[in-house]
Amino acid sequence: MIDLYYAPTPNGWKISIMLEECEMDYNLILVNLGKGDQFKPDFLKISPNNRMPAIVDHDNIINEEPMSIFESGAILMYLGEKAGKFFPQTSPEKEKVLEWLFWQIGGLGPMAGQVSHFVNYAPNFPGDHSYSEKRYKNEYDRLLGVMDRILEEKEYLAGDYSIADMASFPWVTAYKRYEVNLDIFTNVRRWFDAIKVRPAVRRGMDAGKEARNFGEGISKDALKTMFTQDAKSIAEMAKKKEKD
Repeated sequence: MIDLYYAPTPNGWKISIMLEECEMDYNLILVNLGKGDQFKPDFLKISPNNRMPAIVDHDNIINEEPMSIFESGAILMYLGEKAGKFFPQTSPEKEKVLEWLFWQIGGLGPMAGQVSHFVNYAPNFPGDHSYSEKRYKNEYDRLLGVMDRILEEKEYLAGDYSIADMASFPWVTAYKRYEVNLDIFTNVRRWFDAIKVRPAVRRGMDAGKEARNFGEGISKDALKTMFTQDAKSIAEMAKKKEKD
């Protein structure tokens, strides 16, 4: 059995989708980011970067401890190898999947995440955020253009449906919220529409949906917990959670 430490956000969806696609049994453990669950000592042992998702695979015991993995890309690769699905192990197919997986991790995800922050959360903080919002929206638009060009010749990012698509899809789902006309990117639209109807994708996107919150009515304390931390405050938060 796999424990999935999770919140219903794009990075969390990557893993719930993969687990559903592979038909793996898993136990969903919701991480309440607004309440600071990510700073609890037990969670930090699994994910020292205080970020979800993370998994614990109780079927893989190493030195008398179950295997734990943090970072979504590492988790996707691990699950792909474990299941023997969606992550080819021979060249050049493997390298093509890795190219687009790392492209998402280093580009599409971070830029879309910044758009999300400045659209959904930054208005709760003082100051003019218009330049930042425009800058990240433009970069998100550019990256969709990159996808559109590659998908002109391929059905999926690396040819066959893979962990690269599962990693990228969740970061495209919010295109309306980001004020993007996806119909301009005809190949991305075709790719997006093909993935969103997959039963496993629907199940993965529905995981923990009752906990979903993209800024609407979020408390000031939750905003502070999620967006105003530095190294010192995180250490203090971890100590406080240990006492709790």
